[in-house]
Amino acid sequence: MLRNLLALRQISQRTISTASRRQIANRVPEKQKLFQEDNGMPVHLKGGLSDGVLYMITMGLTVFGTCYAVYELFVAAMPKKMK
Repeated sequence: MLRNLLALRQISQRTISTASRRQIANRVPEKQKLFQEDNGMPVHLKGGLSDGVLYMITMGLTVFGTCYAVYELFVAAMPKKMK
């Protein structure tokens, strides 16, 4: 039992260790320069093509959802007539 607890403690210390196995290059200064330069673009589109595509998809879904909500409200406001 004690051996299991000691093994668990050793495993948990290893996984929470702050030492990294590989170094990752710090690209924050590059991104800061990209997003802070004054080129007339909105900040949500400065990331490139992928940001533009995500923006267009989001706007399309928003317009579709708004139109669908208005349609459903209109259908609910005008009940079908009983014959």
